[in-house]
Amino acid sequence: MNIVITGTSSGIGLAIAEKFLREGHHVFGIDKEAAATEHPAYTHFRQDVRDGFPRLAASDAPHVLISCAGTLEEEEAIAVDLEAAIRFTEHFEDSPALRSVLYIASASARNGAEFPRYVAAKAGLVGYMKNRALNLAERGVTVNSISPGGVVTPANRHILESGELYAAVKAETLLGKWAAPEEIAEFAYFLTAVNRSMTGEDLLIDNGEMLRSNFIW
Repeated sequence: MNIVITGTSSGIGLAIAEKFLREGHHVFGIDKEAAATEHPAYTHFRQDVRDGFPRLAASDAPHVLISCAGTLEEEEAIAVDLEAAIRFTEHFEDSPALRSVLYIASASARNGAEFPRYVAAKAGLVGYMKNRALNLAERGVTVNSISPGGVVTPANRHILESGELYAAVKAETLLGKWAAPEEIAEFAYFLTAVNRSMTGEDLLIDNGEMLRSNFIW
């Protein structure tokens, strides 16, 4: 299958791209940074998702769309995390081969526990996901999102490099850890390449952080 993924130069996006490549698919990556993986079945487009998206040949019509590009920067969060994801979908969703769309949202979309515009962008993304699930269902296209909690990625370097901060955030989870990008990639692969019956759902992967509760009696 042809897979189009944004944000493939690091973190979750890179892990998802490499998962699909290992499974024998052709991946088209879009990122403002240079390619971080080399593979004969990988095509990299170096461009900012705010500036538009490439046109693909008819033979490369995408079967799967995965919107992963994102930022924690408040001034850019709405434009990158939400508006660019909408334009990405609009640009490619008419593909006659399309079978699945996936958005990488955030646990913050549920609990509101990060920066205001980032939270708003990710919550909006989950709402938009449901809208596309409703509209693309007649074509048999599944549309879902994944909301990760803490993930070991370069974007969280300042926490990972601080023993005190990393211990504190791990203590907020039931399983006492953060997820690896490769774990998120496994879920992404299942939801898009395997799943044919789940649509319009947001999958929370947070090591039990949302359920964490200190009962006082």
